[in-house]
Formats: sequence, structure tokens, C-alpha cells
Amino acid sequence: FCLENTDPRTRGRGIQLLSQVLLQCYSLLQEKEVLHLVVFYESRLQDHHLVIPSVLQGLRALSMCDVLSPGLAVSVLKAIFQEVHVQSLMQLDRHTVYSIITNFMSTREEELKGLGANFTFGFIQVMDGEKDPRNLLVAFQIVRDLIAKDYALGPFVEELFEVTSCYFPVDFTPPPNDPHGIQREDLILSLRAVLTSTPQFAEFLLPLLIEKLDSELQSAKLDSLQTLTACCAIYGQKELQEFLPSLWSSLRREVFQTASEKIETECLAALHALSACLSRSVLSSDSEDLLDSFLSSILQDCRHHLCEPDMKLVWPSAKLLQAAAGASLRTYHCITHSVLPLLLEQYTKHTQSSQRRTILEMLLGFLDLQQKWGHVEEDESVLLSLQAAVCSVVFSALTDPSVQLQLVGIKTLTVLGSLQGFLSSSDLELVVDHLIRLALHEEDSQSSEAAMEAAGSLAPTYPKVFSGRMVPRLEEELQSGRAGKGESYHNHHSLQQRCLQALAAVSTHTSIVRETVPVLLQHLQKVQKGTEASNTQDVVSVCQSLHRVALQCQQDAESCWYFHQTVVPCLLAMAVQAAMQESTHRLPGKALLEEDVLAAMIPVISAATTHLSPELAAQSVSHVVPLFLDGDVSFLPQNSFPCSFQPFGDGECLEAQRRLIALLMAFVCSLPRNVAIPQQEWLLRELLALSCSCNCPFTATTAAKCFAGLVNKHPAGQQLDEILQLAMNRMEPTLAEGPRRTQALTLLLWVRPALDEWGRGAKGLSLALTALPAQVTKALVLRYHPLSSCLTDKLLGLLGDMELGPATADGFLLLMAESPDVLHKGCHADVRIMFRQRFFTDNVPKLVQGFHGAGPDVKANYLKGLSHVLNHLPKPVLVTELPTLLSLLLEALSCSDRVVQLSTLSCLHPLLLEAPQVMSLHVDTLVTKFLNLTSSPTMAVRIAALRCAHALTSLPTTVLLPYKGRVIRALAKPLDDKKRLVRKEAVAARGEW
Repeated sequence: FCLENTDPRTRGRGIQLLSQVLLQCYSLLQEKEVLHLVVFYESRLQDHHLVIPSVLQGLRALSMCDVLSPGLAVSVLKAIFQEVHVQSLMQLDRHTVYSIITNFMSTREEELKGLGANFTFGFIQVMDGEKDPRNLLVAFQIVRDLIAKDYALGPFVEELFEVTSCYFPVDFTPPPNDPHGIQREDLILSLRAVLTSTPQFAEFLLPLLIEKLDSELQSAKLDSLQTLTACCAIYGQKELQEFLPSLWSSLRREVFQTASEKIETECLAALHALSACLSRSVLSSDSEDLLDSFLSSILQDCRHHLCEPDMKLVWPSAKLLQAAAGASLRTYHCITHSVLPLLLEQYTKHTQSSQRRTILEMLLGFLDLQQKWGHVEEDESVLLSLQAAVCSVVFSALTDPSVQLQLVGIKTLTVLGSLQGFLSSSDLELVVDHLIRLALHEEDSQSSEAAMEAAGSLAPTYPKVFSGRMVPRLEEELQSGRAGKGESYHNHHSLQQRCLQALAAVSTHTSIVRETVPVLLQHLQKVQKGTEASNTQDVVSVCQSLHRVALQCQQDAESCWYFHQTVVPCLLAMAVQAAMQESTHRLPGKALLEEDVLAAMIPVISAATTHLSPELAAQSVSHVVPLFLDGDVSFLPQNSFPCSFQPFGDGECLEAQRRLIALLMAFVCSLPRNVAIPQQEWLLRELLALSCSCNCPFTATTAAKCFAGLVNKHPAGQQLDEILQLAMNRMEPTLAEGPRRTQALTLLLWVRPALDEWGRGAKGLSLALTALPAQVTKALVLRYHPLSSCLTDKLLGLLGDMELGPATADGFLLLMAESPDVLHKGCHADVRIMFRQRFFTDNVPKLVQGFHGAGPDVKANYLKGLSHVLNHLPKPVLVTELPTLLSLLLEALSCSDRVVQLSTLSCLHPLLLEAPQVMSLHVDTLVTKFLNLTSSPTMAVRIAALRCAHALTSLPTTVLLPYKGRVIRALAKPLDDKKRLVRKEAVAARGEW
């Protein structure tokens, strides 16, 4: 009844119902049914315009049928092209037409190609005038498919280009809260893919791009340049020939005149792409070589500017030449054949260091490009013919008094060394001599450090030269003894420091590592036997060099194992020897027991262990753990010690030996998780006892860290439950009262994150574990262990303790921050993603509640704990929680504790930039608080407050104007601050206001 009704609205409702049914069941239709429906729907396309949207929905359903008879797809599209004025329809109905075309193109390609160019023309009519970005994305995809699948374009190439290029450059700003999520960049990339999809568009597109390059709009220029770069991937000489002079003229003008770094970068990329395109083209015997003429134009316009190193066009010209030279080996030879001799001549001609630096930097840019092509071919490269002149220029720069010229010379030297076959053996010896001189004797630290880096870069390429020439020279300097006559101790000490650094820097090849490591260890043994007060710093310096070598060895399994089995036993032996001498009251070796020295040894042993294979790590752990538990010193070199090694034994005389638990921590906490630790349960019990009973804070803390690191990696189960139960029994009474409450807190903090990951076998322990000391908490937090919440509750309760509250608040920093030595991913700790977000969600409400219920004497503890948590939270998470926490953060600014003030200010600073709408609601309070803190007695607080006052200017101007005069007057005072860094921030903030 509805389908035959004379009222078009009623007919429309009937067809709408039928179409909705078909959209649900099109896959169930038979071929005859589809034929019958197609004929019906085609006839309805001639019906009243109110009916057309429902008809199109029905045809969309039928276009998805697998049983569509041959010829029906063509019939439907012909009917749409002929009967429907698509652009007069609503957006959704136009989208339906595009969907029908897309469906047929994906399933009936051969049939549609039978239409020839008529199909292309029909689609042009459908798309012409489209404005909705949702539809444009689909339409652009259809055009790409037309071209990519070789549909016939016929005489309609220009029309197809015009119907798409009218959107170039894209000018679209998505509306706020757009549910479709279409961005301007989506349209730009989609349109660019269309315009650059076929060389047939070249004669229309290139003039358009040249026109848009003359535009005043930076966005239009950028889009044009990026499109030109994309075109060059499919164009050849034929397409580019007519437009090359205009393109070069536009690119040159933009690079010479633009103030925009983005436009300059895109211009250089486009020139590089053009040169590469011309290099790829295959020439016929009678065709002109466009590349030669194109490069000649570039050289003609740019080359002469290289002779004017003080003028502003020197660098734009050099960049244009380098962009073209980097396109292919052919362009490189052509450009460098003309440019390199000129640059060498200009270097000799100009005598000022600044001019020479500019020329050498340009030369460096061209030499850098040579690395792209690998080996220097003797018969092709102009570089080999200029070898002597290039080396002479570089060596001249290395001896120049100007530090900046030296630095460029060192970079150039590194590049030359990377060119295989360029440097002769005599040149290499001279290179090494220059690097030694710069590294050891150059006054400026920049040149010295750059020379060491260069040695490290070149050593893997020339290991024999560096191990045979540089290492012996460095060893000789290092062993030269005391300061010579007329040489100050400071200078001599500085020379030794540089020798150590240089030995480490050059250790980038296995054969060199085998030479340098014994030298460093020998020097360490020599230093630790001395009695000077400076010994501690000397030992630390050697350890820092060893650490650098360890890091450089990590990528090579052979080097890593050599370093580990050579250095770790030696360090342990020296430390054990020193500890035993301390126990027997002998003087030499005391420096090795200093906290600074042990702290420097920890990263050496850790870095030497983390990258071992499980098999080698198991071999090593079978020696190290028995050393500490059983006193088995058999694997140590020079193992004739005056007494037994008992670091877990009782007695004051063993205090020095107990300090070496730090080295045990560095080793066992860096092992891969799948390496079994012998006697682990016994070791855990000894560590727990030591962390609770030792009088030395350093030893107690390292024992607690070691316990936490092992607990973090320990598999869940009965053994773990037992050790945690034991820890609970030790900690509960100690934490409640007594002289060792602080040690108990330290253990609690560390073990909580270590356990934060597991969840099995923990029943019955939750109440008991609330008493576990500080280190345990960190170990559990990282693993999401269920018991971590119990330990955290214990910590929250301690915030209200008058004695332990401040230390507990500082402990929240330990929980949230990255651990430098244990409990981080680098040492294979079990660290779950987003543990900070989980900690925040579970515990910040409790912190807020505790703050409101706390007495005035301990409120600061809660604020400090909260500020530590918020400061380490990812900013996007913090922004979402800001409305509920901002009032508490503002209250924290009034706290007298400078740590709370600093943490809160550093937390608020990014929020001012990322959440201006929320912060605007509290602008009056923020202005008052920040201005008050600019007079804080603590310099760091003054600086942070001024940065926040500066960040306030990102809030809406209408919000800030009432405070402008007041802020400018208040910021006049810190302009006269006695600290330069404070004055610097005050100038920036006041100027912005």
C-alpha cells in the first residue's frame, strides 16, 4: 500500500522500511530477487526528491550483495549519474552515493572499466562541489583507486584534476568537540595522495605549486613544498623539464629570504627530491641531460656565495648545494668536483678563525654526505685527489687557538676516519697524536671531551692503531708519578683525570678493552695503597672510568664477559683486602671503604652484570654469593688475606666488612630474573637481620635495598611467605618503639614497592605485614602485590607520628621516583606499567582524608607525601584529577617546609600551561601565593615561584588584566636579587607580564 501511495511522503516511508530490511538481510537474497529489486529501485530514482534518500539506502544494500548479476552494477551507476543531482542532497545521502561507488569498485572492477571514461566523467559530476570533509575523505580515496587501478581517464584528466585540486591548499579547522575526529592533516594527506598519484597531473599541478609558493601564507607554502617532494617520487624528466627553471627560482628565493626554519627545511627536501628524480631518469641517446643543466644553475647561483664566509647568504647557499649533492652519487660527484677545491682554497685565503670555522663547517657538510655512498672509489671521487689538502686543513684546525674551530676540526676528523681507505697509515698516526694532545693537554674542556669522543668513534674502525699507539701513551702519562718540577699538583691531578677519561672513551673495541682494563685496575691498586687525602676522589675517578667502559661493553657479549670476569673479582678482592686491613687496624686501603667509593663501585659491578647471558651469570653468582655467606675467597685474585671474611658476622671489628654488602647488592640485584641464586633463603634472612640490627646507616640501607631487590624478583609461594612472616616478626616491635625505628621505616619503604607485583600465596599475612619496614614497601609496589596496600596503609598511619612522620613523608618520594641502583627495569626488576597511576588511585584519597583529620603539628607530613606523589604522576592523569586536588595544593604552598613548597610549585607549573581553564578559577589565590614565595629565603623556591608567575601568563588575558599592575610592581623586587639565576627568571616573568 505504501509503495503505491500517491503521497510522496508515504511512498518514502514505505521505501525506507524496505531499504532498512534490505540493509539487515542483503546477504540472504537470491539472484532473481536482487535483479527484481534493482529494477524497482532504479525506477524509483525518477520519483519525487523526498523519496531519493531511501532509494539510495536500498541501492547501498544491494551493492553489497554477492549474487548481483553481471551488468547490474553498471546499470545502477548509470541511473545514479543520469537521474540524481548528488550535490543537492544532504551530507548523509551524498555519503551513501560514494559508498555505492566504493562497493562496486571493490567487487565489480572489470564491469565498471567496461564503461571506459564515462565512469570517470560520471564520478566527476557526482563529486563536483563537495564540501563536507567526511565525504571528501571518501571521494579522495575513490580518485586514488581510479588512478591506481588503471580506470580509463580518457579526455577527462584535466577535469578530474580540477575537481580535486580546487581544495588545495586545504583550509579546514575542525569545529570544537567534533565527534568525527577529522583533522586538517587527514585532508591534507588524502588530497596530496590524489594529486601525486599520476604523472598525468604534472602539467596542471606544477604550475599550481609554483603559484602557491608565491603565496603569503606559510601553510600554503609548506603544503606546496611537501606536495612537490611527494611528486618527485613518480615524475621523470619529461614531466619536470618545462618547470625546472621556475621551480629552482622559487626554491632559491624561499631559502635565501625566508625567516621560517620549517619552510627552509621543506625547500631543501624538495630540492633534494628534484635532484634525485632527475638522477633516476633513464636518458635516450638524443635527449638532453637535464640533471647537468639543473646542477649548473644551482652552482651558478650559489657557488660564489661560498667565497663570502661573513655574509648572510653563505649558509643558505651551502645548504642548497648540500641538499642537491645528497640526492645521488652522481649529483655528489658533480657538486663536490666544483665546490670542494673552492672551499679548500677559501680556507687558506681567509685567516680569521671565525671565517675558517664557517668554511670548515661547510666542508664538513659535504664530507658527511660521502658516508652515504660507502667506499671512496679512486676513479670517481674528487675527494681522494684532494686528500693531502683536506688533511692539511683539518690538522691546521686542530692546532688553531680557537676552541670553536678545534671542535669543528675534530668533527671533520671523525668523518674522514669513517671513510674507508681515505686516511693513510701515517695520517692515522698523526690523527692519534692530535687526539692525545687535545684530550690531555688542551686547556678547554670542550675540546678535550670532543677529542675523547672522536677517539671512541674511530677506535672500532682502527683498533690496531689505537691499541698500539694511543693506549701505551695514555698509560705512560698515567704512571708518570708525582707532579714534576714547576708543575702544580692541581694540573698534575687534572692530567691524571683526563688520562682515565681518555682510556675509558677509547675502549670501544674488544681488543682495546683488553688493553685498557688492566691499566685502569693497575692504577686503582696503586692509588688505593696511598695515604693522601685525595685518594678517595682518585679511586672514584677510576671507578667512573670503569663504569663507562662497562656500559660500552654491554652491546658485545665477548667484551661484556671479559670485563665482568676481570673487573668484578678484582674490585671485590681489593675491597675485601681493605676491609680486613681495617679489621686488623692496618692503615693502607682505607679509601676503598668510604661511602663515596663504594657508591662509585656499585654502578661498575651493576653495569658489568646486567647484560650477562643467564649461563654466564649463573657461573658468576656461584662464586660471589658463597664469598659473602661462607667467606669462600678462592675465586678472588691474590686471595691470601690476613683473616676470614665474615660480613654477616657479629662484632664491631667486622663493621668494615659489613659495608661491602653494598657490592653484594650491586651484583645480585642486577642479575636476570631467571638466574637462580644459591642459598637465597639464607641470604635473605642474613640481609633482614643486618638491616634491622646494624648501627651503620649506610650498611643498614644497602642491606635493606638488597633484601628488597631479591624480594621483588622472588617467585611467589611458601618460601616467600615465610621470609615475609619473619620480616613482620622482626619489624613489628621495632617500628612500635625503640632506638631503631628509623631503620625499620627504611626497610618498610624499600620492600613495599618490591612486592607491588604479585598476588598469590599471601593469605594470612596482610595484618602481619603492616609492620614490614620501609624498603619492603617499594619492592611490593612495583609488582602490584596485594600486600603492598597493607604496607602503604602502615606508612599512611606513620605520617601522623611525631618522630617518624617527616621521614615517612620523604619516603613517598622513594616510592614514586626511579631507583638509580636497584628496583628499576635496567637491572631486571619486576616493574609493572602504570604502577604510579595505580598508587595514586589507591592512596591519594587516603592522604587527603588523613590530612583533614590530622593535627596541626603533622599536617605538613601529609602535604609533603601528597606533593611527592603528584610530582611523579604523568601530567595527563594529573590534569584530569586537578579540580579535586587544587585546593589542597594551594594550601601546601602555605606550608613552611621548603621541600613541600618546591614540590608543589613544580607540580603546578605544567598545570598552568596544560589546564588554563581550571587554573583560571583560582587565579587570585595563585597570584598571591606565587608573589609571596618570590621572597622565600630559599633560592630554589624563589626561582620556582617566578617560573610559576611566568606560567600564569598562559591563562586567558581577560583573567589576568586585573592583576597586571600588582604583579609588575611585585616582580620589581626580585630584579635586584643577589642571585643571578633568580634575577634571570624575574626578568623573563616580569617582561611577559
